[in-house]
Amino acid sequence: MKNIIKLLTISIGILSLVSCGNGNDQNAALAAQPKPYPVYEVPTKTVTGFTSFPASIEGVINSEVRAKVSGYITKVLVDEGEKVKAGQTLFKLETQSLSQDAAAAKANVNAAQVEVDKLKPLVEKNIISSVQLETAKAKLQQAQSGYNGILANIGYANIKSPVDGYVGSIRKREGALISGADQEPLTTVSDISKVYAYFSMNESDYLDFIQATEGATIQDKINNIPAVRLILANGSMYDQEGKIETINSVINTNTGSISFRAIFDNPSRLLTNGNSAKIEIPKTFTDVLVVSQESTYEQQGSTLLFKLQNNDSVVSTPVKVIAKVDNLYVIESGVEKGDTVIAKGANKLRSGTRITPQPVAFDSVAKPLEKIFN
Repeated sequence: MKNIIKLLTISIGILSLVSCGNGNDQNAALAAQPKPYPVYEVPTKTVTGFTSFPASIEGVINSEVRAKVSGYITKVLVDEGEKVKAGQTLFKLETQSLSQDAAAAKANVNAAQVEVDKLKPLVEKNIISSVQLETAKAKLQQAQSGYNGILANIGYANIKSPVDGYVGSIRKREGALISGADQEPLTTVSDISKVYAYFSMNESDYLDFIQATEGATIQDKINNIPAVRLILANGSMYDQEGKIETINSVINTNTGSISFRAIFDNPSRLLTNGNSAKIEIPKTFTDVLVVSQESTYEQQGSTLLFKLQNNDSVVSTPVKVIAKVDNLYVIESGVEKGDTVIAKGANKLRSGTRITPQPVAFDSVAKPLEKIFN
């Protein structure tokens, strides 16, 4: 009986060893089989990319409102954000002392006029010299000038809007003492029916941009620049396209940059002075080779992808990228139209690896990636 049990134990051990050996062989065989990978043929397309630059927004007219005379504010007749017309009174200053000065000056004018009227008949009768009359006339003119100056100052006490537009921040209120020497204006009246977007390029970007734009002169090139877009601070796109109007001819020596100015219509008054945004300048690439960014990987500063060769193996190939458009790369060299490349999973492959290609439509891998916000 003991011998039988020993024989059974030995048999079971042998069977277990055989079974384990077969399992390892099967696993190795499975591992050696080519894995499936999605592939597509490199197409040519016409795509438009955008280069963005930080921009600051200003109304086309920004007129500072300042006092011409000193005095205390007695009335503020408008509120911030209110639409005003040119010549509309915005602030009133205390004029009591000026009115007293005006009364005294008017008395001087009247006295000088009386003196002139008294001397005229005497000169006509040759009783006195005409020099006396001319002296009296000069004193009358001087008195009248002084009176007119005081009246002008009284007028300046009614501080008016210099332009049509919208009132900005009001820095002084009733009771504040102001003068024409104040550093800050009382407020700013801005015309924001149109706005300027100011932005800059460094010297290298400027040269690339201007040399790539058609035109014999700078003005011709400006005229040929396509419409630009504006991305607002919240990431939304402004609903009006703009036009680059001017390029500064002088490089800022402090920053090494050149400033641009674009203009946008602003019918809804959504944009206002001080807004920050991004200008997007379009560039269209016609019939160019494109690949999905997911098809590529980075290595030592180079961009590479895997091309299919011999129908079942891949080879790592460097490509020269000249632009990024959404989730596509525009390719200058490294692949040709019709080459088959790996769509996804390039970081898991090595040159010479055999795969089972699974053709997919290029458009299925070329869709922009969805942005997810937590």
